[in-house]
Amino acid sequence: MLTVHHLQRGQSERIVWLCEELNIPYELKLYPRDPRTFMSPPELQALHPSKSAPIVQDGGITLAESGAIFEYILTKYGDGKLSVSPSADNYADYLYFLHFANGTLQPALLRARMATKMGLPPDDIGARLALNGMKKSLKLLNDRLSASQWLAGDEFTAADIMVVFSLTTMRLFFPYSLQEYQGILGFLQRVNKRDAYRSAIAKSDPGFQPPMSAEAPAQ
Repeated sequence: MLTVHHLQRGQSERIVWLCEELNIPYELKLYPRDPRTFMSPPELQALHPSKSAPIVQDGGITLAESGAIFEYILTKYGDGKLSVSPSADNYADYLYFLHFANGTLQPALLRARMATKMGLPPDDIGARLALNGMKKSLKLLNDRLSASQWLAGDEFTAADIMVVFSLTTMRLFFPYSLQEYQGILGFLQRVNKRDAYRSAIAKSDPGFQPPMSAEAPAQ
């Protein structure tokens, strides 16, 4: 059976949600963050050289990296669900947004967070580039979700699962407002109505409700 190792309040929530959407059997192992460092505990770090979730095990295979895990699960267990056929007109859209979260949005948010934490003045070129990159990424996403119900088109796909962490749970570590992004807020409302999403959060982080409102979460 597939085993999902989840670092709580972490992006491995995506993997739990993917399994719930696909309705496939899996074993879930939960790891609280180290209270001293807020990072992965030693027993999770020992599973893979990356030393961080998400990590899955399947038989003799141990695999890390969200995108790789998504492709592995979708290919091996998905039976065509939550993905888009290469022959479909929206295949390129699906691929783009499947990789957008970790390839563009999340790095942009992390750069903006670093600039903020370093206390760089607003006129610092590094700070300007970081904050502009964040705004550009969020605007791109907002424009797409203002014109389309889901990222790949009319149907919910794995691309939607990939992006939600950066817009919700990640805001605990870098609070930012979504007030200007009504397309994103509407998308999050649709996500929150999905039974598989609510089930995944309840199993992976009992008692936790990811921030989905426009206001930046309080630290």
